[in-house]
Amino acid sequence: MGSLKARFAILFAGSAVLVLLAAAAVLASIGVAERTVDRTLAAQGRLELLAELSGRLTQFGLAAVETVGNPDGQPEAMAIARVNVDKALVAVDEAMARSFPPSADPSDRMQYAMRSRPMSQLRGARAVLDRQVSLISRQTDPEKRQDSIKGALNGFGAMTGQPLSFLIEAERRSMTQSSEAARDLSSRLRLASVVAVAVALALLVILYRTLTRPILARINEVRLAASAIGRGALDTRLPVQSRDELGLLMANVNRMAARLSRREDHVAADRAALESTIAARTADLRAANARLEAVDQSRRRFFADVSHELRTPLTVILGECDIAMRGAARASDPVPAFTTIRKRAQRLKRRVEDLLRVARSESGEIELDRRPLSVGAVLAEAVDTMSSEAARRRVALTLLPGAEDVECVADGEWLRQTIESLIDNALRHATGLTRVEVALARVEARTARITISDDGPGFGADEAELTERFKRGKRVDGAPTPDETGFGIGLALARWVVEQHGGAMRLGQAETGRGARVDLDMPTAETSWMEHASGHPDIRGQLREPAA
Repeated sequence: MGSLKARFAILFAGSAVLVLLAAAAVLASIGVAERTVDRTLAAQGRLELLAELSGRLTQFGLAAVETVGNPDGQPEAMAIARVNVDKALVAVDEAMARSFPPSADPSDRMQYAMRSRPMSQLRGARAVLDRQVSLISRQTDPEKRQDSIKGALNGFGAMTGQPLSFLIEAERRSMTQSSEAARDLSSRLRLASVVAVAVALALLVILYRTLTRPILARINEVRLAASAIGRGALDTRLPVQSRDELGLLMANVNRMAARLSRREDHVAADRAALESTIAARTADLRAANARLEAVDQSRRRFFADVSHELRTPLTVILGECDIAMRGAARASDPVPAFTTIRKRAQRLKRRVEDLLRVARSESGEIELDRRPLSVGAVLAEAVDTMSSEAARRRVALTLLPGAEDVECVADGEWLRQTIESLIDNALRHATGLTRVEVALARVEARTARITISDDGPGFGADEAELTERFKRGKRVDGAPTPDETGFGIGLALARWVVEQHGGAMRLGQAETGRGARVDLDMPTAETSWMEHASGHPDIRGQLREPAA
């Protein structure tokens, strides 16, 4: 046997023969066991049908007594009992026909013939009792009817008792014979199984010692050599002692180890060249990052410089408006245009200052000017500033100042800009918006809550993503926001400002079930005094003592 194919063919053929013999034996055993079980179950089923037939015959006799004893009663009881008896007889006949078909062996035909006569007797007894009930029902004397029905029932019992007993006893004998056959079959199967297992084990031992074990030993040599090559021992070689498939595999492993040894030298040279290339590219990337950082710093500086330069002409415009308004106040007919110009210029100046704050926030140059202030006044100023934008978008902007005003120690400009940014975020990013509410309430003794809520689609991302700087969110329905011109710094900057004041910011769902809700919890003046007075001497002299 110089080829592994021949060895595996012998092994496969031997295993196949064993499997076929075992399968044939199992199938034969299963067939015999199934027939035995089927006979037992069929006998049990026929026995149950005979028990049901006995009950139906008893009900038929009781219905006959009731019909004779009460001629004017309901006649359908007798008809129902008759139908039930006929159904039970048909069921027993069908069961016997299935168990003992006419085309089966002579023993089954004999069993069927032996059970057919008692069944005919039962049908005859049912018919006789039916005719007798019809005749007795015509008699007018109740006593005679009672005597006649007693005699008819006695005859009915005599005609049905012996056939039923015979059939029941026959089915019991069938069940007993089936059980004995099953036990005998079980004993034979155990003996055959022991013999088959012994023969199979002997054949398997012979096949293993002559075919499998030598092959496994050579395969183990290949495995150990492959493991050694995998660990880096590329000088490993296998002894080639045969010209079969395993011998060719060992020769190929030896050639593979030689090629890997040569390629390892080439890989070492290539790795050195790659490392030098990576170092050069890393230097290029660092230079590019430095240039990008310089460009970004130039952009921020330009943003801050433009905002700063715009403040000077706006200050001049506001000063000229104040001078013109004082002159107009002394005249008999004041000019309302100066008031409008001053209001718009003041709003533009506030926007320029907001841009300057944003530019400084990007470079980390924010300084908060904390002073005692009225939160309600800040909210009113923010709502007034954003009212024109809300009116332009046809959105109702409402301020709910609450039952009492709350005083906080905060940077009024930053707090106002935060509220305006949140309102602007709702106006720009909510589709189908009809209202925005800004509410103030004292939720605890030392906490003021500012709530900005709307009836839009709500937030479509989690709070961490939405408060990431320069990150625009999406609506709940997954569509993009309608206004894509913003830089997305509103929520991030608002969170930063609130946290710098010792507060907390939360995003969530509106209480109505639809829309977005932003809650700003700010410490009141009492809390701020305890936290900030030691670090800010200028505040210590400006705060009022808390009310008793």
